[in-house]
Amino acid sequence: MSLRPVPTEFPFSFSSIQADRLAIHAALAAGVFSASEAAPVLELRPFDFDQGESGSEGAWLPPFPETLDAVLPPRAPLAPLAPVSIVPACSDLASRLTPIAADPVSHQPALPCLIAALERAPEPCLAAAAPVAQAKTHHHAAHGAAPSAKNKDTATAGPTGPAPVPDSPAADKNTPAPPTLPQATAYTLMDATTGAILAEAAPDLQVAPASLTKLMTAHIVFQALHGGALKSDQVVPISVDAWHSVGSTMFIDTTSTVTVDQLLHGLIIVSGNDAAVALAEQVAGSTDAFVQIMNKDAAAMGMTNTVYTNVDGLPDPAEHTTAMDVAILSRNIIASEPEFLQISKQQSYTYNNITQASWNPVLAHDATVDGMKTGLTDASGHCIDATALRGNMRMIAVVMGGPTWTSSTAAIEALLDYGQKFFTDAKVATAGQQVDTLASEALDSGSVAVGAGKDITLTLPADAAARVTHAIAYTADLTSGATKGETLGTITYTLDGKTLATTPAVALADSAPASFVTKLKRKLSHFL
Repeated sequence: MSLRPVPTEFPFSFSSIQADRLAIHAALAAGVFSASEAAPVLELRPFDFDQGESGSEGAWLPPFPETLDAVLPPRAPLAPLAPVSIVPACSDLASRLTPIAADPVSHQPALPCLIAALERAPEPCLAAAAPVAQAKTHHHAAHGAAPSAKNKDTATAGPTGPAPVPDSPAADKNTPAPPTLPQATAYTLMDATTGAILAEAAPDLQVAPASLTKLMTAHIVFQALHGGALKSDQVVPISVDAWHSVGSTMFIDTTSTVTVDQLLHGLIIVSGNDAAVALAEQVAGSTDAFVQIMNKDAAAMGMTNTVYTNVDGLPDPAEHTTAMDVAILSRNIIASEPEFLQISKQQSYTYNNITQASWNPVLAHDATVDGMKTGLTDASGHCIDATALRGNMRMIAVVMGGPTWTSSTAAIEALLDYGQKFFTDAKVATAGQQVDTLASEALDSGSVAVGAGKDITLTLPADAAARVTHAIAYTADLTSGATKGETLGTITYTLDGKTLATTPAVALADSAPASFVTKLKRKLSHFL
């Protein structure tokens, strides 16, 4: 961990970049100095503490000061790293900003001067320092118990106008209508196994993706791992651009020794924008090149309403997606990169002695949920992409645009409950299992066993599985016999006259053509 000279003329001194960032958050929140004081001496970037996952317009955060003497205006001299007492009003703030390192020279905590500065602040500011800092540094709490999701529940503007009209393409006439969710901009409930849409409302409405963008970032990184271009224990160099990332962060810097696996945890669990940039640069050489891969993969998956312009989901009017496209991407990830869920199910992650809670509030609420991702900006609202295994069904629920985490979590639960109550996955065909016997005098044995050419699982209304029927249309010429695996026709599965699926009808064994003697015996038998 790199150390910088202690500026004696200013009230702060820290032993790490991470401590700098935590302290600046707390100091701004507590009013130790103002953005207007800092702005003239440092180029600041917009960042709203309450919309912290992907960044937003609003409050100000100096994202990467080399030294804090460039940020803070002169104040009365204060001895750096001097012993200080923590006043009661700051005790909660102090616990939230537990030192992440000790100065190896003085052996004192990394953040004592923050407390000293707070002690020097006006009394009204001191009295409010702890609760304000707790509320406004929610995604940057250091070392110790991860903050709960409720501490992150700050409101964005909810949707205006009438609620999107819900529909259930997989339903039948006996299935109740899906829930109406007036606080959501759009939603999709998909069966992860079959891709069936159990419920939807404005599924193709283009909206800001926020950090749901990182689903595609993670997908491409996992593809690189599977293809051998990356190794999970490979150390990734951290560029200045990655270090300078604003918004949610896992607190890496240019001196960090961090692996691909650690970056994936930081990307998926704590939504680290710095992790997104570092991984993208490692895979593609630059974030611009990586974005090209993202859009190419999106097109290949059929995400026709998605355009990516960055790797982390920071606000950009040109970047957009839909609830349906997020569900399509999530289904692909579950099928091809199941290790994603092994990471996304974790409720917190610790890197460099900083423990941060998962941004996914549903994890703490529902034990059946094991992923996947959230997104939050002023433009996007509170977006949740969740997957749950309930009974024999894995479902993907995507809610876009909720005004709070509480409302979006409730919407996710309503959708998952609807899917579980009114639908089921039924395996109607198993490859290699006999479903019929085809009789033919063209065969020496007189018949051949027939089965489905592939497994077929259908998502059906809960009361409909028993009503599924199948019919086989044979088209094969058997004069030359039948070979195991040969397609003999087509099996069609229907429900109430509606075709649900088809599969080849295949021979389950070899069957030789009828010999001359067999044919003669059969002809003679017709005369007897």
